[in-house]
Amino acid sequence: MERIYNGMPAGELADEGWRKPWSGGNGGSCVEALRMDDGRVALRQSDDPDGPCLIYTGSEMMSFIQGAKAGQADFLLP
Repeated sequence: MERIYNGMPAGELADEGWRKPWSGGNGGSCVEALRMDDGRVALRQSDDPDGPCLIYTGSEMMSFIQGAKAGQADFLLP
């Protein structure tokens, strides 16, 4: 595989292994996550599986999830 970077087409990263840890009653438009072998995490939009993905380090994801659990992301809620 060539260089992995933010914004790369998700279809070039992986076809399998994507999971929907955050899904709800939104008509099937969900965030999908892929944990890579090196510990990084890729996120993509489920209704655009070949669209761009965002790549985060394991420590970035840990900080985000811990912050969300602590209420630091509550401002994102409608």
